Amino acid sequence: MCFSAPASFIGGAVLTGLGTLTMMTNRDPSKRFFAAIPFVFGLQQLSEGVVWLTLPGAASGAAPDHDLIYRLAVTVFLIAATVLWPTLVPLSVLLMEKRRPRRAFLWATLGIGAAVSLAHAVGMALYDIHAEILGFHIRYYMDSPHPFALAAMTGYLIATIVPFFLSSVKRVPVFGLIIVASYVIAEIFYREFLVSVWCFFAAAASVTLVWVLRVPLEAAKRAKAASADADEDEAAHAKV
Repeated sequence: MCFSAPASFIGGAVLTGLGTLTMMTNRDPSKRFFAAIPFVFGLQQLSEGVVWLTLPGAASGAAPDHDLIYRLAVTVFLIAATVLWPTLVPLSVLLMEKRRPRRAFLWATLGIGAAVSLAHAVGMALYDIHAEILGFHIRYYMDSPHPFALAAMTGYLIATIVPFFLSSVKRVPVFGLIIVASYVIAEIFYREFLVSVWCFFAAAASVTLVWVLRVPLEAAKRAKAASADADEDEAAHAKV
């Protein structure tokens, strides 16, 4: 998380545990990627915890043996934040969607997200990436041209927000509203640290996916109970 190393590790541990729970309790293959979102956020927050512990020494030169770990942690965090999410979000929603018209729009957001992921991956390969601690937050840098960053950010917002509102799955748009609210707060109050802070808010919001995924689970239980009752009625009639 963006506030301290202990917060990052505690949050990461909670989210990976929660993500493991959502993946284990989910029985629908189409929701497999969506159920994994808290787990991926957990790994991302754990990597930022490592950034907290290694960045000051790496920046000051006091602990050069930590430099490799620091760079690896920054890379892992930015891969998750800028390369993985623009593709994973629209893909996870697309796989759940059954209505054909909505799927067409979701395919479009997936195309935008894949392009953004590719652009960020190329940018990370071509330009220097680094981070610094300012106060109680981490600021991440990728020294890419400003027009590239602006276009990539626009595509990023489309890919990571719009799919939730295109979904016909119950409660998913509510999760989208939470993500939008978290972005607005991060943009207004923490703009300089947007990557870190918005990821923290979005990670915290992913806890609500337990509530979102309970809908199909409860429906499946009701369908199973109804089927069992029907079998009992059929058996009773057969005896008569």
